[in-house]
Amino acid sequence: MSRKLNLAVAQLGPIARAESRAEVVERLIAMLREAAGRKAGFVVFPELALTTFFPRWLIEDPAELDGWFETEMPNDATRPLFDAAAELGVGFNLGYAELVVEDGATRHFNTSILVDSGGRIVGKYRKVHLPGHKEYEAYRPWQHLEKRYFEPGNLGFPVYPVDGASIGMFICNDRRWPETWRVMGLKGAELICGGYNTPTHNPPVPQHDHLNSFHHLLSMQAGAYQNGVWAAAAGKVGMEEGSMLLGHSCIVAPTGEIVAMSSTLEDEVIYATCDLDACAHIRDHIFNFALHRQPQHYGLIAEPAPAG
Repeated sequence: MSRKLNLAVAQLGPIARAESRAEVVERLIAMLREAAGRKAGFVVFPELALTTFFPRWLIEDPAELDGWFETEMPNDATRPLFDAAAELGVGFNLGYAELVVEDGATRHFNTSILVDSGGRIVGKYRKVHLPGHKEYEAYRPWQHLEKRYFEPGNLGFPVYPVDGASIGMFICNDRRWPETWRVMGLKGAELICGGYNTPTHNPPVPQHDHLNSFHHLLSMQAGAYQNGVWAAAAGKVGMEEGSMLLGHSCIVAPTGEIVAMSSTLEDEVIYATCDLDACAHIRDHIFNFALHRQPQHYGLIAEPAPAG
């Protein structure tokens, strides 16, 4: 008997700078309930799903900056989401900004978590591939200061068992890097999921703006197919504080086929029934890692970048 996962992706429309965590959580719960009504067992929410995309602004006051971060999870604002998940028996993947003290140092990460159908956190990932820049750049209509506000993740690319499925996570820019997918593919992931806040305009290379959706879907489809996994991406979309964010939240099969995709720039839930055993069809007969990989020739891709 094949193993089926009823999967939902919950796309978020714009979040205003003044919108509270509690207001956003109400929107998340509404989509969680909609997904449960369609008998979904797992829901994927976007990157930094609790707030507007604050790295678009230069924030020089440390206290103001820290106000965008969560110091515990769940907390008072997000506890209702966890309670709803337990009530409905639906797990989820949620992205947020994490402030944590580790080894005596205060650290900031772009983080996502896996929560099971009992409302329990069972896994955490911290974004590895940070895009953008560190210093203010006046030519930009908005900033992209992830490299200023976050440090690269220190947890690697883990894969966790969640309610009978092996699940790994990416966050936004991670989806563009094949190493992200391959590491989790080698660890036996059956679903790789995550969120994004991708603008439709990239000031350094505006000549590529018309390709943003193409490159997003290309990355998702190639990652899924080349690793024999289901893939799901939840976007934050629409005109958010002057920046248009990309739509096309999607679910992709291990064959690379898009099986569900959003069609709006608003809060929207999409669905697919995922046969987890279909992953083996690709891994056994096309990308059989044990039989066909030649890692002795791949050393260059893991070497540190040259200085300069």
